[in-house]
Amino acid sequence: MEKACGLHCTKINNISVKIGKDVILKDVNIHIHCGELTVIIGRNGAGKTTLLKAILGEVEHTGNIIFVDQKDNITKKIKIGFVPQSINVEKHMPTTVYDFFASCITHIPVFLRKDKKIYNEIKEQLKIFGAEELIDKSIGDLSGGELQRVLIAIATKPVPNLLILDEPVSGIDRNGIKEFYNIISKLKSEYDMSIILVSHDLDLARKYADKVILLDKEVIKEGAPEDVFNSLEFKNRFGELA
Repeated sequence: MEKACGLHCTKINNISVKIGKDVILKDVNIHIHCGELTVIIGRNGAGKTTLLKAILGEVEHTGNIIFVDQKDNITKKIKIGFVPQSINVEKHMPTTVYDFFASCITHIPVFLRKDKKIYNEIKEQLKIFGAEELIDKSIGDLSGGELQRVLIAIATKPVPNLLILDEPVSGIDRNGIKEFYNIISKLKSEYDMSIILVSHDLDLARKYADKVILLDKEVIKEGAPEDVFNSLEFKNRFGELA
């Protein structure tokens, strides 16, 4: 039985993308429940990155994305938080976490003197993710796990209707991965947030997802992790890993 939706949800309706005559995505429909982690898997070329770009409005597409709030009001324009797989950061670059964060949420030039109110606001947001001690640290000196905590803090201020994570634990050690999924659990439980995570790591998808979407230009299979991983559709595409 499908889990009932909670206070709100995000619905991706009939998303299709064509480049010339090539069909990249075909009628993708995904219902993302609040308080759940939906993990999208698929082979290379299945359209995962294109789907993210379509959701973010970075590629032309047909279909729409709507957000249904707790009063059953439907909104086409939703707040989306996005955490990319990586950002280009030079080692020991002088830009601090405060500078980087402030440039994302305000229009104040970062070369001006620190704004005490904004500084405290950023520190409180970082504290939610156990990263407040990083505020004066150089972005280039952060570990992979530290940088991901900072990026998630930025992506969730203000709190989005939908949080999208693209291969978020790539290059992070085992402890960092555990901390990351602890943060995701917190976002699900405390903020009742709809979360999409794209991953090539099938073991992590099996372990942490509430729902798995198997994508191959269209939704081939969806459901609880074990249902998807034990399906014929999965075995046809990942036979040696099934």
